[in-house]
Amino acid sequence: MDKTLIVTNDFPPRPGGIQAFLHNMALRLDPEQVVVYASTWKRGREGAEATAAFDAEQPFTVVRDRTTMLLPTPRVTRRATQLLREHGCTSVWFGAAAPLGLMAPALRRAGARRLVATTHGHEAGWAQLPASRQLLRRIGEGTDTITYLGEYTRSRIAAALTPEAAARMVQLPPGVDEKTFHPGSGGDTVRARLGLTERPVVVCVSRLVPRKGQDTLIEAMPQVLRAVPDAVLLVVGGGPYEKELHALAQKTGVADSVRFTGAVPWAELPAHYGAGDVFAMPCRTRRGGLDVEGLGIVYLEASATGLPVVAGDSGGAPDAVLDGETGWVVRGGEPAESAERIVTLLQDADLRRRMGERGREWVEEKWRWDLLAEKLKTLL
Repeated sequence: MDKTLIVTNDFPPRPGGIQAFLHNMALRLDPEQVVVYASTWKRGREGAEATAAFDAEQPFTVVRDRTTMLLPTPRVTRRATQLLREHGCTSVWFGAAAPLGLMAPALRRAGARRLVATTHGHEAGWAQLPASRQLLRRIGEGTDTITYLGEYTRSRIAAALTPEAAARMVQLPPGVDEKTFHPGSGGDTVRARLGLTERPVVVCVSRLVPRKGQDTLIEAMPQVLRAVPDAVLLVVGGGPYEKELHALAQKTGVADSVRFTGAVPWAELPAHYGAGDVFAMPCRTRRGGLDVEGLGIVYLEASATGLPVVAGDSGGAPDAVLDGETGWVVRGGEPAESAERIVTLLQDADLRRRMGERGREWVEEKWRWDLLAEKLKTLL
């Protein structure tokens, strides 16, 4: 691997899925061969202290831009080219292709031999709008490789690229730490703390936003409870939709069977997955396809924990499920479909076990971080 400059707006301690993806990949590269150029998490003393403490713990060099939103402005481009030369980097990895990949031609002129741009989910939305579609096309022409999460995002993004750039696309999804997410992750402790030891638990771990489908699960609960009266829905996570979800649980009459944990520290997430018998997140596509699930790493983390999954059909979410083997894909926004699959799983312990074991096996075969990091090293 050439010495690599990682250019990203998305990097811890800022929370989020893209941030976790980039950090996990960076940790698996040779630290002597990595320099990270990232935005500052947030302004103010607290943000500065948290960022400085995080950076000091990293085995590689982290350089922070003064802005909290890294964009391909002339100033940021000059700083990136300066860092490339200063640290002797010959490869560049754009943590999110759009819009930072627009800096690729300048970095090429500055001496970069390999430029890799990673897409997540929002670039599939970019591909649908004329102006951003043209920008995405420029990014494809300026880089050596654009990576994609799964078939859904590949097909959408490829349509905006030149045929040559589309042919150079390579799959590079986020991975799962199978040593962190596993069947013995501490779920019994969480169940005991929440008073759920003797109850069947449907768990959903995700940020609380409309696309994720926690509202669909709440609306499915009356049907679930008719078949499995002691079932409980455990909603793990925080977000702007939380107040509406609490109100929906009251309105639907299932408030006693829905538990909200609020935001949970990352270190406790594996145990919260393990507290469930079934994992469900029936995500749906919104805003005419602009608000869409890129992949859904939560399904794979649940599979690694040994749970069967019920996934929505938004975007690339089905790429994270072997339908009929590790779980099922249902139509997002259809409570009856989610309820039917959940009830089937709650009533059949042997089916849950088989699907959970197959999911764990699939993660170990395809989705481990070390396998994916090797692919990134090859690209760089």
